Amino acid sequence: MKINKVHHVAVLCSDYQRSLQFYTQVLGLEVLGEHYRAERDSYKTDLALDGQFIIELFSFPNPPKRVTNPEAAGLRHLAFEVDSIEDNLAVLDSLGVPHEQSRVDPFTGKRFVFFADPDGLPIEFYEK
Repeated sequence: MKINKVHHVAVLCSDYQRSLQFYTQVLGLEVLGEHYRAERDSYKTDLALDGQFIIELFSFPNPPKRVTNPEAAGLRHLAFEVDSIEDNLAVLDSLGVPHEQSRVDPFTGKRFVFFADPDGLPIEFYEK
């Protein structure tokens, strides 16, 4: 078996417009393609970072809430590499996005911080 790379991560949201705004306006991802599926009353939207497809944003009517505490098996969080934790925290603060205090990874010595998307999916900024 030969795996080349992670192709994308699928994220299921409860409020499509709110999540689309978060991923495009807060995180700065670009829409590659947006498709409404009337038979499912749902959207499937492909989002990219620097032209590279990374997130498939799905909406469905009334999805169950994400289990966060206690942590459940499955995808734990979505992490993005950033050049500067401080610069990105300033942007989150300016947009009113709550976040934890930054911490230092004891294994790498790199700084990181967690915040959440509109449905509570943990997102991490990890300093380069």
